[in-house]
Amino acid sequence: MVILFVLVVGLVARNQVKVANNREASRAAALAEAQRQAEIDRLAPPIREALFNELQAVPLANCTFERFGEKNDGGYLLCSNLLQAVKAGYSYGISGYDGWGCDISTRQQVPVHQYDCFNTNAPVCKTGKTVFHPECVGGVARTEDGRPFDTVLGQLQKNGDAAHHIVMKMDVEGAEWESLPVLTDDTLNRIDQLVIELHGVKEQRFLDVVKRLKQFFYVANVHVNNFSCGPGHEPFGGWVYEVLFVNKALTSVDPSRKEVGEIPGLAKNHPNALDCQGRVIPR
Repeated sequence: MVILFVLVVGLVARNQVKVANNREASRAAALAEAQRQAEIDRLAPPIREALFNELQAVPLANCTFERFGEKNDGGYLLCSNLLQAVKAGYSYGISGYDGWGCDISTRQQVPVHQYDCFNTNAPVCKTGKTVFHPECVGGVARTEDGRPFDTVLGQLQKNGDAAHHIVMKMDVEGAEWESLPVLTDDTLNRIDQLVIELHGVKEQRFLDVVKRLKQFFYVANVHVNNFSCGPGHEPFGGWVYEVLFVNKALTSVDPSRKEVGEIPGLAKNHPNALDCQGRVIPR
């Protein structure tokens, strides 16, 4: 009995030490994250300003804007006359509906691959060919909480599109910041148009990603999602914003065109809420 008692006391003591170590590790991790966030907040104003400056739309010589997808949230502007070369569409972030993917497939007569691992209800498109994949996009191929993730390049390769020109829509609630940096130069050169909803305005990595994209694309349009309107994001009106990137191989800047502000086809994401577009830098 004495030996058993000693063993039990020893196990309890070891468990208490383990719990204490885990608690201390958790506190240290929480403190480190708090310090990281404090540093991000300290640097946020100049980063927001720099990011905003990078995301000023330029007038393109040969872009005819047209809306694809839903009337409000879920609809996006593209240069409709610059889609001729695309062999497929990629629509990331579905949530059970995808008017954008259906419109692209119907208009261009190409397959559109749809990706979402959180809402696995496949949208219906009666007029086009859409292929739903219960998978998400990320920076590496992995399984997380039972959900499969893969990179853009991995998904292009699986679908036989790695050598094709594509049009892409991405709305993945922040996962874009891990998905975009791993895109190769070759993949970026094959994306004719990228329309993306970006989430966040205050981290250096956001600015780094946008600067790299601009090596390959012109910023054709920026529109703040009015679901995100609020103070503290200046000069942005909100912290979620849609950007149309158009590949530089397809167009050029035309300084004589000035219609970069109000564009036909733009619509508020929330139809009954106030809009909150940021200031426009004069050119």
